[in-house]
Amino acid sequence: MASFLIIGAGAVGAFFGSALARSSEPVSVVCRSDYDAVKQNGFAIRSPLLGDHTFRPAQVYRSAEEAGAGYDYVVLTTKVLPQTDRAALLRPAVGAASVIVLIQNGIDIEPEIAAAFPDNELLSAIAFIAVARAGVGQIVHQSFGSLNLGCYPRGITPAAQRFAATFKASGVPCQLTEDVIGARWQKALWNATFNPISILGGVLDTAAILRTAEDQAFVRKAMHEIAAVAAAAGHPITSELIDKLIAATRGMPPYKSSMALDFEHGRPMEIEAILGNVVRTAQRLQVAVPTLDALYALAKMVEGKQMPR
Repeated sequence: MASFLIIGAGAVGAFFGSALARSSEPVSVVCRSDYDAVKQNGFAIRSPLLGDHTFRPAQVYRSAEEAGAGYDYVVLTTKVLPQTDRAALLRPAVGAASVIVLIQNGIDIEPEIAAAFPDNELLSAIAFIAVARAGVGQIVHQSFGSLNLGCYPRGITPAAQRFAATFKASGVPCQLTEDVIGARWQKALWNATFNPISILGGVLDTAAILRTAEDQAFVRKAMHEIAAVAAAAGHPITSELIDKLIAATRGMPPYKSSMALDFEHGRPMEIEAILGNVVRTAQRLQVAVPTLDALYALAKMVEGKQMPR
C-alpha cells in the first residue's frame, strides 16, 4: 500500500485524490480555502465517471508543514503562477524516498522542481478533464477525466507504473508515456488556444469559440502555430490530432476553460505557464507565431486590467 499527499486540493486535486482513495490507498490533502468544510464533511463530488460520492481524505491539513514528510507520493495540483514558489510548497512534505508528481498545466514547468529536488523521482502528469469547484467542498466533474503520465525528463519507471495502476483500478484511465514532454505539447494544442481566447471574448465557452467556420479557422491557425513550435522543440504533432481535438471539443457540452473560470471569479490566471512559455520557446527557436503573439499580448492586457491597482 502506498501513501499519497495532495497539495492544493481544489477541483483537480479533489477529483484525482478521490480516485486514488477508491483503491483503499490512504490519501491526505493540504486544503486551505475549504479546510473547515472538508475536515468536517469531506468533498462532495458529482461525476459521470466515478458517480456522485463523498471523498473523505485520510487526513486534512492546512499546510505541507502541518502534514510533514514520509509520503510515498507527494502530488502537487496547484496552479502554476509566477508568484507561487512551488518548490517551497512541496519541500516540507518531500522525504528522501518520496516521488513527486505534478498534475499541473503548462509547458516547461518541470525544470524548477527537478532542480529543487535532484534526488527525488519526478513524475509529470497531464490531466484531460472538465472539472470545477461549485461551492465550499463541492466539486462538479463535467466530462473527460484521464491522465497521461511519464517520468521527467522521459521514461517509464516502476513508481510511474504503480501510480498509473492505482488510477486504473479506480476507473480513471491513466496512460503511461515515454515522452511526457511531447505529451505536454499535445495538451498545449488545446490549452494554449482555448484558454486565452476564452478570456479575450469575455468568458466564452467552447461552443461560442467554435460557433462558426471562421471561428474554427482561427482556432486551427493558432493550433498549427503551436504544432510548429513543438516540432522545432523535437516533439512533432500531426494535423490529424488538431482535427481530432476540434471535433472532440465541438462534441462535448459547452465548457468554460479553467482560465475563463479564473477570470470570471477574479482569480490569478495561468497565462505564463499555458501560453507565455510557448511564445518564449518560439522566440528561442526562431519560430514565427503571429497568432500566438497576439493572443499572449492581449491576454496580458486583460490580466493587467484585472489586477488590483
